[in-house]
Amino acid sequence: MAIEIERKFLLSSDAWRSRSVSVKALRQGYVAVAPDRSVRVRISDADAWLTLKFGTAGPARHEFEYPLPRADAEAILAHSAGLIDKDRHIVPWQGLIFEVDVFHGRLEGLVIAELETEQFVHDGVLPDWIGREVTDDPRYYNAVLVRDGLPENRG
Repeated sequence: MAIEIERKFLLSSDAWRSRSVSVKALRQGYVAVAPDRSVRVRISDADAWLTLKFGTAGPARHEFEYPLPRADAEAILAHSAGLIDKDRHIVPWQGLIFEVDVFHGRLEGLVIAELETEQFVHDGVLPDWIGREVTDDPRYYNAVLVRDGLPENRG
């Protein structure tokens, strides 16, 4: 069983872009969503995964991820209630790795940085392009974004 410690942040600037070392397109949809769990299918290039997440809003949740055949993932996504398309940038910073998601479609304009670590990282070591933390705000969970769209008052 894996426990994912993930923090989410809005960004205060585009300064992260010059530090991005790679980018990949992701398409994902949700098979099931409840306040304390979600089942997601994600496709990137030829790869596909089924992901189960358990736990309430916050930085630590249980996560399980399994590879799927691409054709199965496409068939499952055809039954999802909505899709998220985004580009994921990998942005290293002082020994940390940020995943910066740039959303497209009806979520255009939303950019969220995620930081997955084994231990909590003190705010003092975060880069200056990191803005407001939204880890505990369920409106920024992808499963909620696909259902509800962009949160109001994102600033």
